[in-house]
Amino acid sequence: MKKQAALWLMLTLSVVMPIRAEVVFKGESQGMPFEVEVLAENLGVPWGMTFIDERQIFFTRREGGAGLLDLKTSKVVSIKGVPEVSARGQGGFLDVIALKDKSGTGWLYFTWVKRVDGKGVTVLSRARLQGNTLSDWQDLLVTDSATDTERHFGSRMAVDNAGHIFFSVGDRGHRPNGQDLSTHAGSVLRLNLDGSVPEDNPFVGRGDARSEIWSYGHRNPQGLAWDGVGVRLWEIEHGPRGGDEINLIQPGGNYGWPTLSYGKEYWGPIDVGEGTEREGMVSPVKVYVPSIAPGSLLYYTGDAFPAWRGNLIAGALKLTHLNRVTLDEKGKAISEERLLVSLGERIRALIQGPEGWLYFSTDSGKIMRLKP
Repeated sequence: MKKQAALWLMLTLSVVMPIRAEVVFKGESQGMPFEVEVLAENLGVPWGMTFIDERQIFFTRREGGAGLLDLKTSKVVSIKGVPEVSARGQGGFLDVIALKDKSGTGWLYFTWVKRVDGKGVTVLSRARLQGNTLSDWQDLLVTDSATDTERHFGSRMAVDNAGHIFFSVGDRGHRPNGQDLSTHAGSVLRLNLDGSVPEDNPFVGRGDARSEIWSYGHRNPQGLAWDGVGVRLWEIEHGPRGGDEINLIQPGGNYGWPTLSYGKEYWGPIDVGEGTEREGMVSPVKVYVPSIAPGSLLYYTGDAFPAWRGNLIAGALKLTHLNRVTLDEKGKAISEERLLVSLGERIRALIQGPEGWLYFSTDSGKIMRLKP
């Protein structure tokens, strides 16, 4: 039955017809007018997106499969060579990012969920794109993150100025994982582009900790963004009922989950954890109560919207909007703006285009563009 469903979805994607970009929203921010266009639709749940050149966006689909969107024609082409992902619960084919290694070889990096001994785990892999086919597939890290749930897989990626790749793994629905350095769950991980462990990772050489861990104490991080100017890594994660967080990530930092939280239990008005602050644990830059359910994070650097430069922008799922946060010089969150609220879309992936426009996907199966 699952194979039949996957085949139907693949066939549906392969025959998606081009649509003319349609303006569906007009608004203004900081005195800058903008409009939102629908570029493609009926795509399942486009979970991750990346530009492979100025004309084409490669996207993953949480249910499995991937596609290429031509921005000039809105034509979508199905990708061959995609692995069989475990699309259960919150898992599936997750993030994607296009990078070149030190030799100049182009790779697509993926995070996705694989069945290992009957349980789902988050995996970091890479492959080359040749035409519409993935080749030379390599699993760089099959994380030790299995639990009995299908929740909190993470997983977003970011790359720093020195060519390290970061990716996030949620606590997998088992809260103690957040404070357990012997598992990859509940952490932000840092690797070299070939999958090896950088020698300066904070827990290298410790027998009680995974050497790939860069920070820990996270619940379910679904946004990572690198600030190449300030040389900083930003993260956004889901809290429980309330308590979504934006964090400035420090190497070796403990972000408190589940010991600390700003959220409540789902079953009643009871605080999660022992409080909101503790010595030795890093406090968030911003907290959302009630939760917005963040699905992505972007550090804006473009020219199209000058007033947004240096801002963090997140896609919100539950509260259906783009969340723009202004930072001061020290990285403190000083203001917030909620855009596209009336559009009513669960905004999943979010990337910046070469012209400084914003491209985002929705859980209703659309890829959209926000431009002046």
